[in-house]
Amino acid sequence: MNIRYLLGVIFSIPLLPLMYYQGRRIRASVPQLPEAKEIQGKCRSNEKSESTIKVVFLGESTIAGVGVETHKEGFTGTFASELSKLLNINITWKVYARSGYTARSVEKELIPKITEKQVDLIVIGLGGNDAFTLNQPSKWKAQIRSLIESINSIFPKAIVIFCNMPPIKEFPAFTPLIKFTVGNLVEILGKELQKAVNDYKHTFYFGEKITLKGWVDKFQLNVEKEDFFSDGVHPSKLTYQTWAKDITNEISKNEIIKNALRKHKAFST
Repeated sequence: MNIRYLLGVIFSIPLLPLMYYQGRRIRASVPQLPEAKEIQGKCRSNEKSESTIKVVFLGESTIAGVGVETHKEGFTGTFASELSKLLNINITWKVYARSGYTARSVEKELIPKITEKQVDLIVIGLGGNDAFTLNQPSKWKAQIRSLIESINSIFPKAIVIFCNMPPIKEFPAFTPLIKFTVGNLVEILGKELQKAVNDYKHTFYFGEKITLKGWVDKFQLNVEKEDFFSDGVHPSKLTYQTWAKDITNEISKNEIIKNALRKHKAFST
């Protein structure tokens, strides 16, 4: 068993009643925001490329766009727009995501709903709900492997990318106790996710730890911490767009991903 996880369990057990009470108070104080509208779209390259790829997004509330009105201004729309510019390709995209979903529920509930016959790139955002429900690292790793294998069985040529784990320790709405316990767990789950991804071809995890100060410095943002959140928990428009730009910039520098897409004829007319 993961030693860090075991120590966290030992530390947390006496505090579970307090964590439960704090969790209920947070849930009551945080507004229930809807998921974003307009779950699909198209992005055309500025250079009139004839190449097109199909992108599917899977995941929890961040991929579902909680905190913005439409996906076009959230993570998924920005991701598609930025990647289209960086790689000089046209992109058609669609979102399959639900607030509150875990790795297991994404596999069992969302993958069967994908209607596309061909998908070139699958982008997945998970981790928050698995951490909130105190999922065990070994169980999480097995569920991630099962999710990847389910995707590979349907779309064997698709490139699969897992996004960074959520920066729970930065959430303003959370108490120090929840930031510490759940925040540490999400970091442990991220390490297990990396181990799982390493076992599969054409599957990647962008696991750089997100910090708001890091983003402020990297993108030279003149903002306050509160500007990154829509409700103290979910991202704001600023955060979604910064996150999408950060990941697409890394993709554009990753020759393995670009070559893999070309090898699998994802760049097709």
